[in-house]
Amino acid sequence: MHGELPKQIWAKTKGRTRRNLAIVLIVVAVAAALVYVFSKSPPQQNRSRFGAEGGPVPVLAAAAAKADVPVYLDAVGTIKALNTVTVRPQVDGKLLSVGFKEGDDVKKGDVLARIDPTIYQAQLDQAIAKKAQDAAQLANAKIDLDRYEKLAATNAINKQQADTQRALVAQFAALVQSDQAAIENAQATLGYTTIVAPIAGRTGIRMVDEGNIVHASDANSAIVVITQIKPISVLFSLPQQDLGQVNDAFAKTPLTIEAQRPDSDAVIDRGVLRVVDNQVDQTTGTVKLKAEFPNTGLQLWPGQFVNVRLLIDMLQDVVTIPTGAVQRGPNGTFVYVVKDDNTVAMRPIVVQKQDETQTVVKSGLTPPERVVTTGFVRLTDGSKVTIGNADGAPAAGQQGARPRSGQRSGGGRPNPQQ
Repeated sequence: MHGELPKQIWAKTKGRTRRNLAIVLIVVAVAAALVYVFSKSPPQQNRSRFGAEGGPVPVLAAAAAKADVPVYLDAVGTIKALNTVTVRPQVDGKLLSVGFKEGDDVKKGDVLARIDPTIYQAQLDQAIAKKAQDAAQLANAKIDLDRYEKLAATNAINKQQADTQRALVAQFAALVQSDQAAIENAQATLGYTTIVAPIAGRTGIRMVDEGNIVHASDANSAIVVITQIKPISVLFSLPQQDLGQVNDAFAKTPLTIEAQRPDSDAVIDRGVLRVVDNQVDQTTGTVKLKAEFPNTGLQLWPGQFVNVRLLIDMLQDVVTIPTGAVQRGPNGTFVYVVKDDNTVAMRPIVVQKQDETQTVVKSGLTPPERVVTTGFVRLTDGSKVTIGNADGAPAAGQQGARPRSGQRSGGGRPNPQQ
């Protein structure tokens, strides 16, 4: 029995080895068949997409053009209300009414709230009565003075009595003037019981309700905050290296500034530069600037951050090409110029200005010469090319034909497979 067990184990092991060997042979056979099939299949399909060896290289091209190119300085600004006023009571008393709704646009002089005027009206009445009393005494003193002066002229009385009466008249006259000042003060105080808007703007959240006692000396007894948001201002900073060209341009003409959406380059509003600060911040090496926007559409809000760009110059009638066409090598920047025979030539250029989409060429190109914008991987000086559309298909008509007048050249995004 013990001798039969090793025989069974050996039989199972031998069967397993035969199955594994069969699987390996099958895999090798399948792999050999695939290699044979792919080695015999024609490569024209792949080469037709990327260009056969020695054949034309598919590219996209754009024509150089002349245009007026604006020169901007970009920054991030903080929006501030043109004017901000915290409306506070100037007298103590009970708040009888509130005459505005939160978020209302108010004009200068609009009634915002009223404080109980009873006490201040009584003080005004007292001042008026006091003036009337002193005015009556003044009138009586003037009559007596007239009598004393006539008697003194005939030596009927001592002249000293006339002089004393004259001083009494002057005293009563000064007292009447003091009463008038007291009346004006009481009138002003009474006027403070009607709280009006000091500026035109938009009201914020109401800070006190009707029926509360407000105090002029209480810093926490504000009624509301009014902000002037039409027009509105934007504060931003620029590096001190840009200060010279900003001042030069600002001295010649008012500078236009654009506010852009934070998620795109869409222009929200256009304004003008108002102030360049009179000193550079030594900590950051920047200078502050202030611009003003009409904000008619209320797209700018106090406290908000916004992208701004300041127009400082306009390059007139310069040569422009897409930035994607500019290449860099050991000897500097260059482009591939497409010739009439659909071959390309490396051409060194001098770049005057460049951004993400457009490059201003100072020298090296003459419109309407065409430059390659996409498809540089297999491109060399003298290569034959075929110019396609943005989707990779050959251009309609003759290959490499120049764009017709009025057409946009170089439109569309580069094909990522090229």
